[in-house]
Amino acid sequence: MTTYLARPIEAVVLKELRTADDAGQAMRPFTASEDGASLDCVGSPLRCCLRPVRVGERVALVSYAPLRRWAAATGAEPGAYDEQGPVFVHAEECGGPDPGAVGYPFTRPGALRVLRRYSAAGHITGGRLLELPEDADAALDAALGEAFAEPETALVHVRAVEYGCFHFEVRRP
Repeated sequence: MTTYLARPIEAVVLKELRTADDAGQAMRPFTASEDGASLDCVGSPLRCCLRPVRVGERVALVSYAPLRRWAAATGAEPGAYDEQGPVFVHAEECGGPDPGAVGYPFTRPGALRVLRRYSAAGHITGGRLLELPEDADAALDAALGEAFAEPETALVHVRAVEYGCFHFEVRRP
């Protein structure tokens, strides 16, 4: 059982991203396939429902600035720490994460993750590199516990090291 809540992209934000993403680009949906006819994304993380893309699903690759959106809602000023990057989302509204799902999303033993800690002002206060072991949930729990043991940590972004992809956010409990 996981201790912390992995947060998907909020529904109101998804609605905005499906119109124009955080780089100002219109969404370009496509159907996920394994035959090379579309962007090779089957198995890639969906940030709307925190599960992998499946063959036949209508998805889109959009630019997302998670810290910028959090800062706008909280009054934080991340300055140079603001960044945006590509994420996959369903092209149409989905039901969000499966309420019966257990564990953290996108865990694969051997995968490299970085956990970036941010203050309430939106500044990076530290980070941790984590190679996911067999018991990835326990390792993520421990790393998140370490992050939130620091009083200045307001939220943590979990990202893939290889591509820097944003996977999910965890806020102070």
